[in-house]
Amino acid sequence: MGRKTKVALTVGAAGVAAWAASKVVVKPKPRPSKEALAYKDPVVLCTCANMSSVPDYTMAAFSKAAEIGVHGFAVDIRLTKDEEIVIFRDETVEQTTDFSGKVSEYTCQELKQADAGYMFADETGQYIYRNTGQSIVTLRELIEEFPQLLIAVNLKDSPDTYEGSLMPSKLWRLIEETGAEDRIIVMSVYDEQTDRFNLYAQQKVATGAGNDEVKKAYAAYSSKLGHLYNPRADVFNISEKMGVFPLNSEGFITFLSKLNVAVFYQDVVNSSAIEKLLKSGAKGILTNEPEIALNIIQKHTSY
Repeated sequence: MGRKTKVALTVGAAGVAAWAASKVVVKPKPRPSKEALAYKDPVVLCTCANMSSVPDYTMAAFSKAAEIGVHGFAVDIRLTKDEEIVIFRDETVEQTTDFSGKVSEYTCQELKQADAGYMFADETGQYIYRNTGQSIVTLRELIEEFPQLLIAVNLKDSPDTYEGSLMPSKLWRLIEETGAEDRIIVMSVYDEQTDRFNLYAQQKVATGAGNDEVKKAYAAYSSKLGHLYNPRADVFNISEKMGVFPLNSEGFITFLSKLNVAVFYQDVVNSSAIEKLLKSGAKGILTNEPEIALNIIQKHTSY
């Protein structure tokens, strides 16, 4: 046996020994339980976007979803010029209203004058323009209108913007004022935003993982170093894939579940995929077609 081979074997053995030692010494810390996630059966959160016959993110859309029987909503939020939190998907307003420019360029009162149903799909799926009498909804209005439902809010403004820098503190103040700590999930693709939010909330509100946290968790899971991973979020709101990496496996869901992290899936395109995810242990589905997901969950929970 050559010297290089001996060295390689020695290094390899040392690596295995270090890995085995870390399994004994390092113990993952599950996330503390959050009241917002203390439910037995999977939940359906309606995105209230691209729903036929009702304008996106309007009270008409939320009311329709609530009548169907959803467990809550998943919405994007942005900050107005006068620092009010409104429910709005896009940075600019011309996609869905008869105004133009950015959300942050208008006060909340000014945005309330916009036709929030200016462009939306009718029952045939065709986009039409008309005055629907619907206005933009604030997060406060949604919280107060549906006090029994779970609301997952996605902080859309980048932390590098003025609006994004203010959003975590403004959001916490609103949640505290409305007493909604136990039925709000705060999410953002930017982990920095949920970290900032927790400076105020002090872990009193359930938070979701950003893109970097999801990548970190999947790397730990797939590399067999999962015992070294300690989650920084209570919820993973993910698609079935991130790039080439599959995030929809039962193993990955189980890995996170053991750490007391709930796994929600969005952008699931068919009923068979939803059923597979629920059987694998997914805790929630985010969808703009809640009837399909609700029917599958009813079937799933009757097993």
